[in-house]
Amino acid sequence: MGKKNNRNTRSRIVSAAWKLFYEQGYEDTTIDEIVERSGTSKGSFYHYFPGKDALLGTLSTLFDEKYEELTPKLADSMTSFQKLLFLNRELFFMIENTVPLDLLAGMYSSQLVTKGEKHLMDYNRVYYRLLRSITAEGQAKGEFRADIPANEIVRAYALCERALLYDWCLCDGNYSLVQYSAQILSLFLKGFLN
Repeated sequence: MGKKNNRNTRSRIVSAAWKLFYEQGYEDTTIDEIVERSGTSKGSFYHYFPGKDALLGTLSTLFDEKYEELTPKLADSMTSFQKLLFLNRELFFMIENTVPLDLLAGMYSSQLVTKGEKHLMDYNRVYYRLLRSITAEGQAKGEFRADIPANEIVRAYALCERALLYDWCLCDGNYSLVQYSAQILSLFLKGFLN
């Protein structure tokens, strides 16, 4: 029970922070506002984060929470291909509409230069576990090619998503991430279908 409460408290802080970053910008958001919005305490905040800058590395946590929210919506009638496209569409819709572009770009650039934890590449994340499950299911049903290991398909999918996000950041978000991704990711995944 203790671990779940700790995770819930941390999750509330992360969620509140990113909502505030979107609403009023990173620079104009204070720790006090994050604590108030999350319904936690300053002690709890500093238990999980040494400061506001540390929250920039938590965007992957927000993404994983979205995947956990979406998992029950994956209908049995959907093919694995459809499930992957659904997850991408929903996550990229959230990103396009609630994540400030400059913070997304900052997160990606920080992952390039960090010598520490590369949270986007943590293969134990909800994101990777869910993708592996869907891909393995697709292979078992004969939807995806079996001559390519499931982990390689997942790595390629994740690479494609990162490329789409990176390009969107480079272009200052001047096109619809959701619409463009639907076209490109669909074409990309077809190479793995039987």
